[in-house]
Amino acid sequence: MNRILVIRGGAIGDFILTLPALKALREVRPRAHIEILGYKHIAVLSENRFYAQAARSIEYGPLSSFFAKNSELPADLANYFASFDLIISYLYDPDRIFENNLRRCGVENLLCGPSRIVEKAGHAACQLARPIEEMGIRVVDLTEKVFPSIEDRQFASDFLRSLQQPIIAIHPGSGSKEKNWPLENWTALFSREGALSDAEGKGGRRCPSLVVLSGEADKAQTEQLESEWKDRDVRFAKNLPLPQLAAVLERSIFIGHDSGISHLAAAAGANCILLFGPTDPNVWAPRNKNVRVLVAPSGRLSLLEITRVEAAITAALCDWSVEAGSES
Repeated sequence: MNRILVIRGGAIGDFILTLPALKALREVRPRAHIEILGYKHIAVLSENRFYAQAARSIEYGPLSSFFAKNSELPADLANYFASFDLIISYLYDPDRIFENNLRRCGVENLLCGPSRIVEKAGHAACQLARPIEEMGIRVVDLTEKVFPSIEDRQFASDFLRSLQQPIIAIHPGSGSKEKNWPLENWTALFSREGALSDAEGKGGRRCPSLVVLSGEADKAQTEQLESEWKDRDVRFAKNLPLPQLAAVLERSIFIGHDSGISHLAAAAGANCILLFGPTDPNVWAPRNKNVRVLVAPSGRLSLLEITRVEAAITAALCDWSVEAGSES
């Protein structure tokens, strides 16, 4: 198994939930050439960052022929797929059209992972580890981990240079409205009158700097927060490439929902406070020790009280103070 291809589409969280399995594969095959075929802006998290030597875009036009029966397959792609000793695919392929086309290219060793997570079948990372375990590789460590490059960390250092530590990074969005804590709660939590905005900080600690993370799906929330906090020293991190965002999050206190960015923060090593509502954290929450989950009553995030979130942040700030003191 000198050349291995992993085909992994899906959103940010789906990809990061697969990393524990890929980590086990890499540790057992440290010298193998591993490539990732997926959405390039997500798969780049793995490219020359421990997991894989290369990442290729699944949105490459000629690939569409592999999803049609009896199609003429481009010779360059047929040769590309045939060059791998093993292909692991997480694509949704109920009629096995893609699989049969790969076999037409001469692919012999093909393992198919689950394309969708079954709610009552255990943690998502466990389900995604099945094709790796079919190889006889045990996936024991389900924690998520990303490895920012030197360049990623240099970007983060420049981006955060003028901000005072500690840094609280928040992501007030997610993939759906039902998974979001009401925006008015975010503004109340960090209002001028709120306990967390005390210039001296609780217990004499320094007042944390605030960074707001946003992507295209969070445009409405971001615009509202920019208007609300236009007179405050709040840094907005908009549409950053994921490896750079991971480096920004490495040493932060992060607050978010059940979202791909929350998985990225956990994998980067941030001290995470994740707010869960309608989704099951036993299936979807990162298994990392640096993650604390707050579950909303009755699965409704509108019922999650601000005081609970504030208490969790206060505890995280205490932890940060202890760590900062031990390092100084």
